Amino acid sequence: MIHETAIISADVKLGTNVSIGPYCFIDGDVTIGDNCTLHSHVVIKGKTTIGKGNVFFQFTSIGEDCQDKKYAGEETQLIIGDNNVFRESVTAHRGTVQDGGITRIGSNNLFMINAHIAHDCNVGSDVIIANNGTLAGHVSVGDYAILGGGVAVHQFCNIGAHSFLGGGGIILRDVPPYVMVSGTKHIPQGINSEGLKRRGFSADAVRAVKRAYKVLYREGNTLDSAMSIIDSSAGEMPEIKTLLTFLKNTQRGIIR
Repeated sequence: MIHETAIISADVKLGTNVSIGPYCFIDGDVTIGDNCTLHSHVVIKGKTTIGKGNVFFQFTSIGEDCQDKKYAGEETQLIIGDNNVFRESVTAHRGTVQDGGITRIGSNNLFMINAHIAHDCNVGSDVIIANNGTLAGHVSVGDYAILGGGVAVHQFCNIGAHSFLGGGGIILRDVPPYVMVSGTKHIPQGINSEGLKRRGFSADAVRAVKRAYKVLYREGNTLDSAMSIIDSSAGEMPEIKTLLTFLKNTQRGIIR
C-alpha cells in the first residue's frame, strides 16, 4: 500500500509488499526490499539500499547527507540489512569518501527514539541502541552490543560484540567484547554475563571470559602483558580469540 500523499521519485526501486504511509518522501537512488513498512513522515534519500522486513516509524531520516564539513556532495552510500526497527526520529547518514564512502547497518537491530548513526559507522546485527544514543562518525559496533539511553560514542571508537554500555555516559575509548560498563565515565564493571547466558554461551566460555576480564582489569597488568596471559591460558577458545583480536586492533586504546 502506498498512501496518496507519499512522494516517491522515479529512481526509487520498491520490492513486493512494501507499505508506505502518509507524507513519506523517498528521493534518489533508493532501493527498498520486500515487506518493509514506512509508517508516516519518513524521509529516505541518497544512494540508500535497504533489505527486507525493515520498519521505519514516523520522522525517521534515512540516507541523508552527513554532518561532516569535508563532505562536498560526493556520491556515498548507506546500506541496511534485514528486519531492523527504526523508531521515531532516528537518523542514519551516508558515508564519506574519506572512509570508503559507506555507512553499514546489519540486521535485526533496534534503534530507539532519537538514536543517531553518523557517517561511516559500521553497526553489526542484533544491536540495541536505546533512546538518544549517538554514534559519531567512523564508529564500529559489534553484534549483540547494547547501548543504554543517552550514550554518546566518540568518533573512531569500537564497541565490541556482546558488550553492555549503561545509560548516560560518554565513550572515549574502545569497549572490549563482553565487557559491561556504567557511569558517566563508563568505568568497567565486569562482563555482560547475563547477556552471554541468554545467547547460549557455554558455562566454560563464560568462565573463560570472566578470567580474561580479571587479567585485563583486576590484576594490574599492562595491556600487552594481559594479552599474553590471556592468550597462553585460553587463546584457542573462539570467544577468547574474538577478545584478543579486538584488543590487538584497538586504535584509541580501551576503557580501563
